[in-house]
Amino acid sequence: MSEQSQAAVTVFSDYVCPFCYLGRESLRQYQQSRGDELTIDWHPFDLRAQKRGPDDEIDQTADDGKDDEYYRQAKENVRRLQERYGVEMTVDIATDIDSLDAQVASYYVKEHYPYETWLEFDEAIFDALWKQGRDIGEQKLLVELATEAGVDGDEVRSAFDDETLRDEVHGEFREAHQQGVSGVPTFAYDGYAARGAVPPGQLKRLVEGV
Repeated sequence: MSEQSQAAVTVFSDYVCPFCYLGRESLRQYQQSRGDELTIDWHPFDLRAQKRGPDDEIDQTADDGKDDEYYRQAKENVRRLQERYGVEMTVDIATDIDSLDAQVASYYVKEHYPYETWLEFDEAIFDALWKQGRDIGEQKLLVELATEAGVDGDEVRSAFDDETLRDEVHGEFREAHQQGVSGVPTFAYDGYAARGAVPPGQLKRLVEGV
């Protein structure tokens, strides 16, 4: 396997971010045109951090600086990118869903299972929310998706209650901010970064420099 085929692009994302879903489709399209394998080194990011209390619950009344106009513009941008990338979505914004358990489960699978298993689970979580309109905050659903990807369901159930694992995920959130990641998706490669659901051509320039 060549050095190029072993390349990995770092992706900071949150499952409740529609632009992360769209950005992953852009990455998929770039990967298809690339020829050589490009894997994903996923890092979780908490899009709800400003509303999350010390008990990890979300306070929907907390002010995160996002008003009706922000969400109106976000929905317009989502629809524009849907058309650009040819993506079907049943949901355009998911403000009432908490992805923390999904990120905990995904992080566990990433650390304990082969890359292909994690990727199948990761894509299933995205599709469950954005294609099927299902609540990925439900632990039962996450266990179901994990099992379908070949993960032991009991392990995922245990992961939800593993405080050490949750601390590691929160540590990942903090590390992302320390690295200067202020929004998602953020794609990083060889010291360079691109933020947002950027087109496949921009991802090609990021990774290949052309």
